[in-house]
Amino acid sequence: MISEEQSGIYHTILEKYWGYTAFRPLQEEIIHSVAGGKDTLGLMPTGGGKTITFQVPALAVEGICLVVTPLIALMKDQVDNLRKTGIKATAIYSGMTRQEIIVQLDNCILGDYKFLYISPERLSTELFLVKLQAMQVSFLVIDECHCISQWGYDFRPAYLSIEKIREQLPGVPVLALTATATSEVIDDIQDKLLFKEKNVLRKSFYRPNLAYVVRHADNKLSALTQILRKVAGSAIVYVRSRKRTKEIALALQEVGILADYFHAGLNRDEKTLRQNLWKNGQCRVMVSTNAFGMGIDKPDVRLVVHIDIPGSLEEYFQEAGRAGRDGKKAYAVAICGGTDDAKLKKRLADEYPDKAFICRVYEALGNYFQIAVEEGQDSIHDFALAAFSEAFKFPVLRAHHALKILELSGYIEYTEDVDTSSRLLFTVERDSLYKTFQHHHDDGTERVLQTILRSYTGLFMDFAYINELLIASRSGVSRQEVYEILTRLSKSGIVRYIPQKKTPLIIYTCARVDQKYLTIPRSAYEDRRERFEKRIKKVLEYIHEDRVCRSRMLLYYFDEKNSQDCKCCDVCLKKNESGLNHAEFNAIKEALLEVLTTEPCTVKSLTEFLPFPVGKSILVIRFLAEHDTRFVLKEGYISLANEGSGDTLSGWNRPLA
Repeated sequence: MISEEQSGIYHTILEKYWGYTAFRPLQEEIIHSVAGGKDTLGLMPTGGGKTITFQVPALAVEGICLVVTPLIALMKDQVDNLRKTGIKATAIYSGMTRQEIIVQLDNCILGDYKFLYISPERLSTELFLVKLQAMQVSFLVIDECHCISQWGYDFRPAYLSIEKIREQLPGVPVLALTATATSEVIDDIQDKLLFKEKNVLRKSFYRPNLAYVVRHADNKLSALTQILRKVAGSAIVYVRSRKRTKEIALALQEVGILADYFHAGLNRDEKTLRQNLWKNGQCRVMVSTNAFGMGIDKPDVRLVVHIDIPGSLEEYFQEAGRAGRDGKKAYAVAICGGTDDAKLKKRLADEYPDKAFICRVYEALGNYFQIAVEEGQDSIHDFALAAFSEAFKFPVLRAHHALKILELSGYIEYTEDVDTSSRLLFTVERDSLYKTFQHHHDDGTERVLQTILRSYTGLFMDFAYINELLIASRSGVSRQEVYEILTRLSKSGIVRYIPQKKTPLIIYTCARVDQKYLTIPRSAYEDRRERFEKRIKKVLEYIHEDRVCRSRMLLYYFDEKNSQDCKCCDVCLKKNESGLNHAEFNAIKEALLEVLTTEPCTVKSLTEFLPFPVGKSILVIRFLAEHDTRFVLKEGYISLANEGSGDTLSGWNRPLA
């Protein structure tokens, strides 16, 4: 149990660093659980404030909180936000140099740092495991923990290395966090993370203010325009390709709607600018791939539209959930067309190309990098997918997914679009810098260095992210001159300068094997393909079902079996053959079933007992007697023909239609 005094400390930290006087629902329960030493799985919907659940307790104790997350952009944002509030935090991820990683790890050992964010791929490196032994770790946090489960929709094999970390930190409690997980995945997460005992804290995923709508349209762009004109306020429009983000944003601009586009291919500065314009309301609509929205705190989004339907309800639910976080009315709309079914089924073939093709891609990759058989372990290579695919005449999309399957099989690490901002570290003392000023007082070097020292802090202790364009504008030299000056100083040993680089990476996690010995395990291919096929089937059921409440379908998928109709989705508001809308009809029907499972009743007594208008109750009773074989109306009595029986509706296994 957490004492009243300890609880007071948490509230003080919350107000000091974040300005809040009270926790959101479930946050305090999770904090008390993990602070009490219990392994904890926290299920919090998108926008529920997951970061508070580990940042607050970590600031209340000695040591450093180790946070594992696969989202490089998100860890950078969180590190930046923590540093702005005066909290020492850093991050380690693919694409950093060995020297950078050593500096950051040494800071975590000696520099009184409170948070170390790390990508799962870096966990199992020898360098990290050695340095970890010297750290005083307070908590181990696993963000996006569904990635550890092979039953989940976004399995990452690197997450399995967390088990080794747990063994090295036997007394450190684990906090696992995710926004979406089925019961199967929840159990698997706790097993994989070696929970001492089952401990799941969750709140219902029900969003009473969010109306789910499926709209069928031949012209999706026209339908999108109509929806945006009908629903005021900030909006996100999700599509599946980078090309479509720009096309649709420009089309919206042409009809007078303020829109911009976003995808992982933009550089860091472009992403930041566009995010800020949208967050500040200067841009109303952001058209994006699934790269947008993660970690962005904008509670007043009134509308999320999916023009392209995701391949799983987990993805859809998480992205749709970015609407209406402020609790006010919001809409999640899926616009579906005649080709969507075929596109979803085609994804199965694209994402799981045949094994012979995967082997060809692996062989070509080794030849592309000129790596000999039994060589190349731990080697890192810049990688251009388009150039690689063109060189070997591979379809780009299928080659991409073949590389993903090779990663799942343990042969490579395929890191897409690593966007590493420029970093700088001074390697000499301050006094030595003044000698540099004396030797370079005419070529802009002194002005550049003085600008850097005024603009950034901690440069003598740690690598700092810098912006050459900002330095150029403040020092009165060109951006190219800033680059040349810092490159020269780096060669002279005065600074360590790592210019910005944006490129995917291929990392060989084991030596190249001869193609005849390449093995694609069932867990990486057949099992995942079967689960993906089932997820697509559920998505298709969701977009085509017109009798079951949308919210209820989604909640049932996440094992909330006792949910009620939301009364605000398109299905609930649609009238059925009885003349009532589905929400009214189902409410009366469920009440009837509950009463009639005990004994038959007269229609008169039922209409007096049920808390609904008499006319509507009689309408439903008559309609059910005529159209539903479970209900029998005879001589003024209504009864169930087969008491307690349930029907299965569209694969949702709902007892009520």
